[in-house]
Amino acid sequence: QLMESGGGSLKAGSSLKLSCATSGFGDYCLAWFRQAPGKEREWVANIYTFADLRTRADYPYSMKARFTISRDIANDMLYLQITNVTPEDTAVYYCASVRSACSISASGYTDWGRGTQVTVSA
Repeated sequence: QLMESGGGSLKAGSSLKLSCATSGFGDYCLAWFRQAPGKEREWVANIYTFADLRTRADYPYSMKARFTISRDIANDMLYLQITNVTPEDTAVYYCASVRSACSISASGYTDWGRGTQVTVSA
């Protein structure tokens, strides 16, 4: 089961770290998506773990500067660090997994958490 935490209300310019408990999803591609009101679910980042435990992270170009995905394999945790947040980052953030190659599409993931709300004020 995937379970996000760490959301909340914050001011523009702040930093935030979201967490996702990933127990049982050790061999999966893990990802973060977000969905703002009235918009489609948007890919934020993904991380693939190779057999030798190396990881590879990917981001949309627009996210590379301020978003960092990371994984603590030993403790079954996934993280998303967001720096210099803006009101445009306001959304529900979801972690997702799939037991295959990573995808940039929400339809490419089979398991989802319930999401954590992030609200950024100016």
